[in-house]
Amino acid sequence: MTASTPSASVPVRGNRFLIVGGASLVGSATADLLLQEGAGEVTILDSFYQGSREAIRHIEDNPRLKVVQGDVMRLPQLLAATKGVDGVLHLAAVMSITMDRDPWVGLDVNIRGTQNAIEAACSNGVKKLVFASSNAVYGYGPGIVGDLVEGTPFHSVDAPPAAILYGASKIVGEQLCRDAHRKRGLDYVVLRYSTVYGERQHYRAANALYIIETHDRVRSGQRPQVIGDGSEAKHFVHVSDVARANVAAFVSSATDVAVNISGSEPTTTLEIVKLVAELAGKNLSPEHVEPDPGKVRLTSGGPWRIDHRAAERTIGWRPQVDMREGIRRLLAWREAAGQ
Repeated sequence: MTASTPSASVPVRGNRFLIVGGASLVGSATADLLLQEGAGEVTILDSFYQGSREAIRHIEDNPRLKVVQGDVMRLPQLLAATKGVDGVLHLAAVMSITMDRDPWVGLDVNIRGTQNAIEAACSNGVKKLVFASSNAVYGYGPGIVGDLVEGTPFHSVDAPPAAILYGASKIVGEQLCRDAHRKRGLDYVVLRYSTVYGERQHYRAANALYIIETHDRVRSGQRPQVIGDGSEAKHFVHVSDVARANVAAFVSSATDVAVNISGSEPTTTLEIVKLVAELAGKNLSPEHVEPDPGKVRLTSGGPWRIDHRAAERTIGWRPQVDMREGIRRLLAWREAAGQ
């Protein structure tokens, strides 16, 4: 369902925003953009279990930025952090690789943590919540083909359990938002991110890890590795585009809606490896290796594309950074930061 009301728009200038799980790749980029666009105050709440103070080092001296160490599992901390806040961006989540190691922690954080963020937002009259979901809500496995639009059902056959648990936890989070909208009038927008990559990249995102590991290998003079024949398509979106989507979701009058946030086009694993090697200045031919069936990684690839046209219609967003430019920025940042 797509709906809009004048009250659902939260302009950036002069307003106060809370980013739950903000000491992260997406959180740091979004906080930076909100500050650039004149937010009155941006608060980052993070437990630093997965987040890092290094991720927000470039904005930590901004007088309109506030950093609070807090746990999404502790409702009183979220209640305190949401007082007087106009918009909440909920990013805190455990991803597939961590979910594989400890599924119970993942389910707790992704479901109970989301419910806590919703409860705090409702209790303190937050004007709008933006929930970071994932294209994992469509599932995984060989049965997914064609364009993935927002009504595509969940598919779980022949997929790794951790990947399915992660996708299912995001489905539950989305439905908790819907429930709060219907019962308590919470305005919200769900953004279903593709794999996010870019400056301040970490080692936790399964598909983005391919870029990082390839860069690590070619810098050390090793041939980059491609799993299988390299023809599998991957679905990425640059972090700057995701930050713009988060801000657009607040500013838009849209509410009670979920939209895909993806890059312009899918990219094959072979194309990614070749781009990384080329942009790193290394003339190294890829080495093809067989996949490890027991390893959760590179999960969201297949013969399909993620349709982001609904995001343009609903919140006025479209991607701007293509894969070549995005990888160029990421590698330049890694070199400059000594990563």
